[in-house]
Amino acid sequence: MSKGTEGDYWKSQALPSRLKHTLLKQYIPRFGGMTGSRGGRVVYLDGFAGEGRYESGEPGSAEIAMQVAAHHLRQNRLRWSCFFAEEQARSFGRLEQVAAGYRADGVEALVFHGDVQGVLGDVLTAASGLPLFLFLDPCGMTVPFEGLARTLNQRRSTRSLWQPTELLMNFSMDAVRRIGGHTSSPKGNPKTLERFDQVCGGQWWRTHFPADGRRAPDAAERVAAEYAERLGNATDMLVQSIPVSRKPGQEPVYHLVFGTRSPHGLWFFGDAAARARDAWWEGVEILEEQDDPDVIFTLASVIRPDPQEVTDAAVPAIAKNLAALLGRRRAAVRLVDHTLDVFGEYYGQVTEPAVRKAIQRLHGDGGTPTTGKGSPLYKMIVEPPISMSA
Repeated sequence: MSKGTEGDYWKSQALPSRLKHTLLKQYIPRFGGMTGSRGGRVVYLDGFAGEGRYESGEPGSAEIAMQVAAHHLRQNRLRWSCFFAEEQARSFGRLEQVAAGYRADGVEALVFHGDVQGVLGDVLTAASGLPLFLFLDPCGMTVPFEGLARTLNQRRSTRSLWQPTELLMNFSMDAVRRIGGHTSSPKGNPKTLERFDQVCGGQWWRTHFPADGRRAPDAAERVAAEYAERLGNATDMLVQSIPVSRKPGQEPVYHLVFGTRSPHGLWFFGDAAARARDAWWEGVEILEEQDDPDVIFTLASVIRPDPQEVTDAAVPAIAKNLAALLGRRRAAVRLVDHTLDVFGEYYGQVTEPAVRKAIQRLHGDGGTPTTGKGSPLYKMIVEPPISMSA
């Protein structure tokens, strides 16, 4: 946790954290279930863990992981080895108190006072031959690119294939905008620029913030997009980036950067992201009602995209995507192998049921003999129309 998380940060959960934490709650149980079924164990690292629990009683990221670990231990006998790193002494002490309660229930929760780099070796050793999930949530700059890529690329087994490794990371847009201003300022700090060069894996990001100050209005977003692309290229991972804002219409505070090598991970992350967006909007309405209990219509209720309307628009678009995919391949497709092609622009916007409705729509139009019935959906194989396969 950086200094930006001191003060009132831990009094209650802010809106950006609501989206992030809902996403964790939705996704990491899936990760454990998908990857830990064979060996019965999963390793998890929260590299900037904070206090673990808000003063309001709401769980922070660290406690969310421990809750998942406790649930899996009770229900599935799946064991999570949870590592938490925290630099601030006060936050470390409070986090240790939270972890102690879970350890009493059998959860392996190891809390370290210090920088995430200091515990990374222990984490990789513990994850030898096991699935590993990395959650990195600094308030400022994240870890250097080269070290992150090296960690994600490390084979932790004697077998030729990688053990499952996934990443969810906070890439600070506030930091990008602030540091970007150093490139054209006579008071710019060279050390800060060099530090961000390390975070980005080179000086390429500076081209989006030229020294003459003539940068594009979306320069920070371009940096985030290129960072995600470069991380994917450096690690051979499927990388997606989700912007997170404090309020509707504002610039993103950060992007949540997700990386996986599994098509299943990509599928389930999109579903989790859509559910997290809904939770974020609900949080906006709750906060507005708290600020003005007598309000009849909150701003959020007026400007929030109606979930049903979004789904109604997504269904025909996804049906069209499926028809195009079947047309290109001229063969049956398994949905999970073509997640981004299937969801298209609605990836992370709508949940799995929208795809089922799209298949049913395509079936009704004669575009596939597949009815869309059956479960689980992500494993479903969609057949091309009979005329195409003949």
